[in-house]
Amino acid sequence: MKFKSFGYCFVQGLKNIGRNRIFSIASIATMSLCIFILGLIYAITSNITYMVDQMSDRLCVKVFFDYDITDERIESIGNTIKEFEGVTNLEYTSAEQAWENYKLQYFGEEYMDLAEGYADDNPLANSASYEVFFDEADKQADLVEYIKNIEGVRKVNSSDVSAESLSEVGGLVQVVSIVVLAVLLAIALFLINNTISIGIKVRNEEISIMRLLGARNGFIRAPFVVEGVVIGTIGAAIPLIVIYFLYDRMVEFVMKKFSFLSNVLTFEPVSKLYTVFLPVGIILGVGLGLLGSIMSLGKHLKA
Repeated sequence: MKFKSFGYCFVQGLKNIGRNRIFSIASIATMSLCIFILGLIYAITSNITYMVDQMSDRLCVKVFFDYDITDERIESIGNTIKEFEGVTNLEYTSAEQAWENYKLQYFGEEYMDLAEGYADDNPLANSASYEVFFDEADKQADLVEYIKNIEGVRKVNSSDVSAESLSEVGGLVQVVSIVVLAVLLAIALFLINNTISIGIKVRNEEISIMRLLGARNGFIRAPFVVEGVVIGTIGAAIPLIVIYFLYDRMVEFVMKKFSFLSNVLTFEPVSKLYTVFLPVGIILGVGLGLLGSIMSLGKHLKA
């Protein structure tokens, strides 16, 4: 009997959607638009965070030492730098290696013989250095100040990276997205509420007869709850499918359009993006549909 009651309520919920197809379509479209925009915003903010994290892995400051410093003192400086919280790696480049790197970069293997005149006189004799990598961009200023106060350090070159700016942009995008999303969700909730309210009014006489026959409130309300949940589910499913198949194409388009930024732009794979967005989208769609139906029932089916 319970199964039959559930089947009846489910069928009646679907019929309600058909009876009020204009408002139902409007509710589904608005819901889909809300979740689609949410998906775009989440993809943007998530990828900005992902890019900042990727850039943070490459953030470093370069440390140069006093002239005629001993190898022992350089090692001691390295150990002191490692004590700073947030330092992830330390790479040492000797003066000899620095000169080899310079020759390879500016002369190339084809013209390496032009540099042989400096074989016994390394022009980068005082260019031994540490590259200090750290985990968060906002630690750079403190790290530079910390290293400058270490005895034996001549100069610190900080990395001119826009990770902090990207973080600020990400924060701004999140604020704007919350405002836009709140407005769209309010519209979706309003439309679902109206859709179910019309359904209740259309079936008002039928509901009155059901009450006279002793039908419980739960049995009367169930089809409208089903209606709200179905609208929310369909409204969530459409953008989830669309974004899933469009994401890689959008990434490909951006990479082609801004190919000169290929070393900076690194995007999350869609599978990783959907580990969060998929459950959130479904919960949001079903939750909004359920909330809209409950709000409408609370106003129009007071028993």
